[in-house]
Amino acid sequence: MILDPTTATIHTGNEPDRKENTIDTQQIVRIAAEAAIEMKASEITIIDVRGRTSLCDWFLLCNGSSSRQLSAIADHVLKTFKEDPNFQSVGMEGGSGTKWVLIDLGDVIVHVFDQHMRGYYDLDGLWIDAPRVSPDELGIEDVPPEALGFALP
Repeated sequence: MILDPTTATIHTGNEPDRKENTIDTQQIVRIAAEAAIEMKASEITIIDVRGRTSLCDWFLLCNGSSSRQLSAIADHVLKTFKEDPNFQSVGMEGGSGTKWVLIDLGDVIVHVFDQHMRGYYDLDGLWIDAPRVSPDELGIEDVPPEALGFALP
């Protein structure tokens, strides 16, 4: 596997006779954001951390209004990627009854928060120097106004 930091693309395919597969991390964050929007996530923030950490390339932060909605958003994001046979999510932490669900999609990490928990951990503030990317910059159209915003309790 070779990471090309200039394009934020992961190249896989170690066999010489096999065509190389390409996964665009920007495409992954777009698909994850669309899945969160479909489940009525609010206050979506997409943070580009490429070159700022070795942990991942993108953070997708969003809120749910209840622990049930947090679980529904996280489950829908995971289901969306499980439908693609070429993609495997790395893992998920949290679940029903929690106030924060983390989905590890490799170079994209999705955080689904209860609003107060989001303010407590303040990942928005921790990565304040990293560029924010709006859903429309990723090609997501017709984003409802409640899906956008900045979260603080």
